[in-house]
Amino acid sequence: MNMRYSLERLAELYIQEIVRLHGISLSIVSDMDHRFTSNFWTSLQSALGTKLKLSSANHPQTDGQSERSIHSLEDLLRACVLEQPRSWDSMLPLIEFTYNNSFHSSIGMAPYEALYGRKCRTPVSWFETGENLILGIELVQETTEKIKKIRENMRIAQSRQKIYYDKRRKPLEFN
Repeated sequence: MNMRYSLERLAELYIQEIVRLHGISLSIVSDMDHRFTSNFWTSLQSALGTKLKLSSANHPQTDGQSERSIHSLEDLLRACVLEQPRSWDSMLPLIEFTYNNSFHSSIGMAPYEALYGRKCRTPVSWFETGENLILGIELVQETTEKIKKIRENMRIAQSRQKIYYDKRRKPLEFN
């Protein structure tokens, strides 16, 4: 995002790229950047009926779910950079696809399924239904292998996150 966009342009982009695809949010958690605390932005969100929740600056721990998602994505990106240092950016669409189609315990399903109300057809299902004849077997196999690798990296990242969380977690004590 261009950091020099005016508030009006950011509002236009918000309507065009977020509201258009996902509807109006009940609430938004953001840092205390002046773009999110300005009278213009707070008035816009108030008019839309959206509650703004502000976190401490540079402190993603305020929203634990976002923090966990960021750590998982960082681990996935790190794995891709290590495996393909010159072309990791070409993997970004498949990383996003895999992440959005992987089970998330916090919502009990994949984000894609939560958003669209159905499971996503994946390159694996292309292969199973014979669509590889139309699309080209090499493309289907190559994409399927990449997704399998990303899924494995994601499982490893989630495992690391669980270990990290468990080390920091303190059991609740009731007196």
